[in-house]
This record gives sequence, C-alpha cells and structure tokens, in this order.
Amino acid sequence: MPSSERTPVSVGGQLYVVATPIGNLEDLTERARQVLAKADLVAAEDTRHSGRLLNHLGLNKQMLALHDHNERARVNQILEALSQGQSVALVSDAGTPLISDPGYILVREARAAGYQVSPVPGACALVAALSAAGLPTDQFLFAGFLPAKRAGRKAALESFKRQPATLVFYESPHRICDFMEDLIEVLGPERECVLGRELTKTFETFYAGTAAKVFADLQADPHGSKGEFVVMVRGSDEAPGAEAAVDADKLLAMLVKELPVKKAARIVSDVCGLGKNELYQRALVLKGG
Repeated sequence: MPSSERTPVSVGGQLYVVATPIGNLEDLTERARQVLAKADLVAAEDTRHSGRLLNHLGLNKQMLALHDHNERARVNQILEALSQGQSVALVSDAGTPLISDPGYILVREARAAGYQVSPVPGACALVAALSAAGLPTDQFLFAGFLPAKRAGRKAALESFKRQPATLVFYESPHRICDFMEDLIEVLGPERECVLGRELTKTFETFYAGTAAKVFADLQADPHGSKGEFVVMVRGSDEAPGAEAAVDADKLLAMLVKELPVKKAARIVSDVCGLGKNELYQRALVLKGG
C-alpha cells in the first residue's frame, strides 16, 4: 500500500482495536507499535500481562483493566476519555481483541456514541492455525471455547455434527483430553482433525490425522498437556437433510444450561437456520424458567 494511503495513527478521540502477539513478540506489527506509542490510554484484559509487552517496547502508559467481569462498568470511563479527544488502544492478553476475548461491549458502545473504531490487524490464533492446517478454509465455523461441563460440550458438538464447514475450537490444557474424548464420541474417531499447540512459540506443534490418531499422538507427547490449543475438524460430508431436522427448542434448552443465552441462540441459529433474534428471546425465557 502506498504511504499516502496508510491510516493515520495520531488521531485523538479514537478507539484502536490492537492485535498483539500470541507468543512470538516479533509478530507485533510496526503499526501496532506506533498506535501503542501514541495512545493516551491502553485498555487491557490483564494489565500485568500487557504491561510486560509495553515494557518490552520501552513504553510507560496509563493502563486500565477491561475484562469479562468489569467491561460494562468500564465503558463509560473509556467513552469519557474518547470525548476528551484521547486515543485509546484496546488489547487482549494475546491475539486479536473480541475473538474469544473481551471488547464487544466497548466497541459496540463506542460506535453507537459516534467515535471512530479502527482495527490494527495482526496475530490471531484461529487464522494462524487454519493457515497451516491443510484443511478446507473456503468455509469455516469458529465456535471458540465450548462449555466446560461435559454435557454442555457434547450437546454443542452434537449441534455441529453435520456442519459442512471446517470447525475451529479453542481449548485449555487442563480440558484438552476431555474435549478430544467427547469429540471422538460425538463426531467419530475417523473424522479428520488437526490440533495446533503453542502456536508461534518455541515448542509449536501440530498433530494431524484422524481424531483418534491426533488424540493418541497428543497423549504420547510428554509436553502434550501444556500450552493453549486450537482444534480444527474437517466438516461433515453428509448431504444436508440426510437425517431428520434438529429439534431447535430441545437443542436450545440443552445449551442454555451451559452457555450464555446469546451464544446458545447463535449456535442453534447456525444449525437450524432460524432467526437469531427469535431464538435469543426463546433462550431468555428458557434461562429464566
């Protein structure tokens, strides 16, 4: 891109959504460095974690914690900073904010209030993993973290069973074995699977093959229970309508026991082709009941 077309990074009263490295600090873009250097305020998922990144860059910045438990309470404070012409950089612990990370409420409210919101693209674990997996990427469905409890996790996997797009999940080290067991039980041991671990870090590893082989390789690896995971599963080859339609209400009732109503409604919408708004209202009733 010619220099004349580059987005300016010194405009005040602007919210920047800044992607940060998922492991290798060299993956921070030059534009991200500039935005962080010029920001009046850095809103971070964990100020201690992001503080280490800023120290690495030689920056001493005013920081504000913004995470899942306080985001609504922090929005007005950040909007006030924007109203004073300040530039605010939103960062998560690693990767791109809002992608299974906080920031949705802030971005929505900043846009509603008329402030410019600019993405500063960079590292994202799901994109990095897909680019090296060798699975179809013309269509993929990102489901993030599934419910921690087994019943909810299996219900969610069941809802994706006949999804033709490549499936992408995030999982933590202490649940990865339980996740793989449930994936094999629900989607079958022969479903093609690629698992990425510790992406961009020293011990980056990819396990590929059938779901059963991937799980066996993971268990055989002495380091297999360490790090963060991206699990990618080839979509179903079954033709749409191969089996009876999914009972939307039954699936929704199962999911709201384990998931926020918005996510439960989105999953059922993807599976059943029904409107998200209608399902959201039904999920609220089920949750309340």
